[in-house]
Order: sequence, then C-alpha cells, then structure tokens
Amino acid sequence: MTALRTVTVDGSPVNVLESGIGPAVLMLHGSGPGTTGSAAWATTAQALATSWHLVAPDQAGFGRTPVPAGLRGGLRLWTEQAAGLMDALGIEHYAVVGHSMGGAVALALAAARPQQVTRVVAVSTMGAPGAPLSADLDAVWAAPAGPLGARDVLSRLVLDQALVTDSAVDARAAAMRTGAAAYASLFPPPRTRWVEDLTLSAQTLATVRAPVLLVHGAQDRITPLGTAALPLLEHLADVRLHVLGRCGHVPAIEHPHEFRQLLSCFLGQDRSH
Repeated sequence: MTALRTVTVDGSPVNVLESGIGPAVLMLHGSGPGTTGSAAWATTAQALATSWHLVAPDQAGFGRTPVPAGLRGGLRLWTEQAAGLMDALGIEHYAVVGHSMGGAVALALAAARPQQVTRVVAVSTMGAPGAPLSADLDAVWAAPAGPLGARDVLSRLVLDQALVTDSAVDARAAAMRTGAAAYASLFPPPRTRWVEDLTLSAQTLATVRAPVLLVHGAQDRITPLGTAALPLLEHLADVRLHVLGRCGHVPAIEHPHEFRQLLSCFLGQDRSH
C-alpha cells in the first residue's frame, strides 16, 4: 500500500505519502528548497513498508502543502501540523523520524506529545541550543530556483560528489521551481533568526521522554556534528548517537543500506503499539 493523498489538518490541506502496514512512523523532511516528503523518504519507505506504516507529509510551505492563511512557517506551525496530521489519521501512538529541520520538529513533537510519540530518530538534526547558522545552510536556504541553484544545493548536501548527477539536478531544479513562491516566504534574510526559531530550549529538551537516536554524518557541513548533534547528548534523557564516516548531510542517500538497518533496529525495539 503506497498512496499520495491530501489530508485536511485544522482546515488546511496537507499532502501525504503513506505506505506499509504496522506500527506508525511519521517521517519529516528537511528544509532545503525543493524538498518534499516523498522525495526525501521514498526509497527508505519502500524498504521499510513491509514492517511499518510510514507517513511522510510535505510540511507547510513545501511541495504541495501550502502555509495556512494568515500564518508563516516555523517550528510551532510545523510541530502543530504534524501532531494534527496524526490526529486526523486516527493514529494514537507513533515513532517520528526527522531529517535536519524535521529533526527539530520531531524533538519538539516528542516534547509536546509525550503520550503519543514512542521513539525519535533525529537525522543530521537541527534544534540544539546555541547552534549557529552554518555558511552552507545559509547558502542552501538562499539558493535560487533552477539548475545552478539545484546543483549548488546538492553539492553541499553530500560528501561524494558523484551523487550529484544530471538527473538528480534536473529533478531538484524542477521541484525548486514548483515551490519557489511558497519557499521564498520561509527563510528570508537575515537567516540566523530561522535557526533560532528551530532551536529547542534546554528545558524543552529535558521533557523529551521517548528514546532518541541521533544519526549524523562526520562530514556534515550543513549541520556540523560538533554544534548540532554533540550538544544534544547533554540535554536528552535517553539518547544515543551513531556517526557515519565519509558522510555529509543526507545519510539516507549517502549510506542507504546502513541507514535503513539503523532505523529497523532502533524502531523495532518498540513494537508494543
């Protein structure tokens, strides 16, 4: 079962990729221009759908999910929309996997919904107190729609530049052009304020009770290991960190087999719901 559908959350449409049967896993994409739930997680979902019910939305302002009228994107909106989506789907208990921006949303959701969120996997995550805006994240958020911007974004995301193929650039450029108007409203300069918006306080992080797995690339230039993942070890009650060598910002693409093994092992430790 794999389906793309639209779910109404608090009166606003959310585009969702769903696949598989089993315990529910909410999968939240990152913040790069042209990112969508299906683009970020399709291959992972295909591999894991035999064991889990995977829900991968386009978050507000990305893909085919608009920012609700009168609001702007940000951690609060994305967290509330994620919680509302799972409520609308009638799913009471679920794990959350979040990449980059989605990792910060996943941690915020775990803090806000401790009775619902069973486990968190935060990949190349944002959200750590004191994390600065990296030059590469600034450049990604500022990238213009089109082939040049798409190639620049992809080259910053991965360590192995052989992954920046012409077909990948073309697909990303098309996605960037499709969502350019909505995306332009999300991270206008000065951009340090958007990193601050996605930062969780020490007090909030201390309330996360779900077990957390941090997965990070040793060569991540967007959210560097030292400022993004390592500080979270001091703030989360039940946390472990897996570092992948020879890996940039997207472990799911750079080390897909090992990444899926990590997810399967960690998520599989809690099959009670």
